[in-house]
Order: sequence, then C-alpha cells, then structure tokens
Amino acid sequence: MVWSWVRRWYYGLLGFCIAVALVIFGLFSDYGQVFAAGHKQLYLPANADTVHWGYFSQSLEPKLTVDSGDTITVETLTHHANDDAERMVIGDPGAESVFAWTEDFKGVDRRGAGPLDASVFGRGAGEGFGVHILTGPIYVNGAEPGDVLEVEILDAAPRPSGNSEYQGKTFGSNAAAWWGYHYNDMIEEPKPREVITIYEVDATGEQDWAEAVYNYRWVPQTDPYGVVHEKIDYPGVPVDHSTIDKNFEVLEDVKVPIRPHFGVIGLAPKEVDIVDSIPPGYFGGNIDDWRIGKGATMYYPVAVEGGLLSLGDPHAAQGDSELAGTAIETSLTGVIKVIVHKQETLAGSVLEDLDYPLLETDDEYVVHGFSYANYLAELGETAQQDIYSKSSVDGAMRDAFRKMRHFLMTTQGMSEDEAISLMSVAVDFGVTQVVDGNWGVHGVISKTVLPS
Repeated sequence: MVWSWVRRWYYGLLGFCIAVALVIFGLFSDYGQVFAAGHKQLYLPANADTVHWGYFSQSLEPKLTVDSGDTITVETLTHHANDDAERMVIGDPGAESVFAWTEDFKGVDRRGAGPLDASVFGRGAGEGFGVHILTGPIYVNGAEPGDVLEVEILDAAPRPSGNSEYQGKTFGSNAAAWWGYHYNDMIEEPKPREVITIYEVDATGEQDWAEAVYNYRWVPQTDPYGVVHEKIDYPGVPVDHSTIDKNFEVLEDVKVPIRPHFGVIGLAPKEVDIVDSIPPGYFGGNIDDWRIGKGATMYYPVAVEGGLLSLGDPHAAQGDSELAGTAIETSLTGVIKVIVHKQETLAGSVLEDLDYPLLETDDEYVVHGFSYANYLAELGETAQQDIYSKSSVDGAMRDAFRKMRHFLMTTQGMSEDEAISLMSVAVDFGVTQVVDGNWGVHGVISKTVLPS
C-alpha cells in the first residue's frame, strides 16, 4: 500500500511538472496557436498507473479526458523492453514501474485478455492472450457511437534510453518468434527456433537508421513467479542474460531506415468487454502499418461513448508483412490531435458511412482489410480463440477490395464498374501483416488519381 501511494504521488507530480512545462513551451512556440484556438495541450505519461497490457475494454477507467481539437503528448512503451532491460528499462522510471516484477510484486499484473488466475496455460494473469502495452484509454468528450474519431499524428519520436551508459541512444527488439510466418519453414538447424535481434537507434534524430547490435536464441526463461517459459509465450518476461549466447557479428554494415510508427492505435470495441490486443478489427487496434506515423491521420468509427482511445506497440521500423512476428519494437513518444466528426456531418465527405479504419496522408488514402472485417461479430462467442486458426491472406484481400470499392463508390460517387476498373489500374494492394491473428491487406490510392 505504501509503495502504491508513493508511486501514484511520484507520477502525479511528474505528470504535473511535465504538463506545466508543456504549457510554458506552448506559449512560446507554434503549439501556442492551440491555446489561442481555445484547445488544450495535455500530457499522458506511460507508467504502471496509466497503461493496460494486452487488451482493449469498454469498462476501463479513462486515464485522461479531452475535448475535440485537443493535442495530447502520449508516451508509449514496447512490451519487448525486457529482452534487454539494461538498454530499455533500467534508469527509466516509467518503464521500471511497468516492468517491475519480483517474487512478490508485479507492476502490471494482467497481461492479456485471458483469465486472471492463469487457469488455461498457467503462464500468468491474462495468459498473454494479447501482448501490447497500451497507454490510456483517453475519453474524448462528445464522441458517441456512429461518430468518427480523427487521430492526427503530429510526431512520433524515439524514447531515449534511461541508462546513462547509453546516453543519446534508444534500442529496440525484433523477435523472430513462434507466431511468425517463417517459423515452420526454416532451412537451417536448429529448427524451429526463436531469435531476438537487438537494434540501436539514434535518439537525437541526427541519424535516420537502425543498426543491429547483437542477436541471441531464446532459451527457456524462468520468471520471478517461478513459471518456466520454453517459448516467448508471455509478455514482459525478464530475460536472464547469463543464460544466453550473444552474437555480435550480425547484419554487419546494414543500415535499416527508421520510420517510427504505432503498431496499435485503437478504440474500445462494443461486442465484448475484454478484447485481445493482437487481432485488429473495425475499431483499429493492431493494424501494424508502418504508414501510421508522423504526418498520418487515422479515422476510426466510434463504438462506445467517449471512444476510449489507446496507443501502443511502438515501432522504429517495419516492412509490409511483419513476417517474422515483430517489427523493431521500441518505445516512442507521440503527439496526437483528436477531432470528433459527428455522424450527422459525415454525408458527402470521405468519412461517409465509415465502418473501418481509414488512413490519410498528404498524398494518399489507405484502407485496411482483414481476414474478417469484424471477427468479434462474425465468429461468435469463441471469436477470440478461433480467429487465429481461420485467418487468410485471401480473406484479407477480399475485405480490402470491398472496402476500397465502398470508399470509391461512397466518397467519390463512382459506379461499381468504375470503382473496379480504377482499383485494377491505379490502386496498390499490399500485405500489411501475416502475424496478428486477423491478417491484413491494405489498399493505397494516390489523391492525384481522384477528382480534385
């Protein structure tokens, strides 16, 4: 109890100080225009009191309440930070509070949408049925079912390592894991195997690439509660580096261009109270599209009052497909602006009849198709289990086709024949990811193609 009170007091004071600093900063910067317009700038740190781990829920208590037009700075943490705690946890008070785990204390107990008593597999509370650390939720005043919530990403910056030994650097982990597309199709021994690769990123912004530091094969890890994890089956398990063999001769002279983005931005769905964070859906969630970074705007259909917006799964870099299971999983601080578009104002706009997540950039519109457009409704009571065995790229491609057809017919006034022809000659479809349970295909259309 004492520790909990001290922790809440500490982070409350820290958040207040940061908020005051941002206000002062805003008055003397471009952000000051936000205040002039009557909107607020707010700050939501990431710590054990402001995150939920591995699930969305319409019953979660909001960690921040905002108005349409407000700007929020949001800290997000990677759930893979304990792959190398020295580089990604130690010295960072927020990360330390989230990842704290001893034989008699756990900073965040529930990790996933499974039972708290770990009665399915015995992995831990929540069973790891959902893995992402999500900051929030944020309640947006005026957002009601039928409305659309706009989330404009103004910035996405690497969170510097808190360890003074790595000043000016940040790090990320890529796990080629058992849920990866490659796992049952390997050609070298031992097979199958899970491999972690740790990457370094310049946190100052002077360099725009990531370089591999070392990799290691996952070996069974015993968590502080005494549970042995033969595979990467529960998020946040601390890796004992005395048990692994590090290979520093990895991807030598290779530079990976970074494109910081959020793998997960989503609202609370309405169908079920606690929803696994891994499969994406109409509410957004774990879309894993590298385009959802600085300069992008996402639109989400609102399913519950206030929307209940959460962000997480931050990435430094990812290719289309996220083939091996993860991106370069790192921690980011984002700046977003939220705007509520009321249902009665949507007709005649690109948001008319929107029931899926839509991405807009300066140059493009991107629709996101999934194996099941709304797996929670389509697969019934066992949807959260069945989705993992029923996904296919074919289903995701067909859903992306239907959504792009809908977009062109509804927002551009095209006939079905016109939309189909245009899709075949001017829309680029690609595999978003094949590792998130509900697989994804995106369709990209350039704004230059459309009537002005």
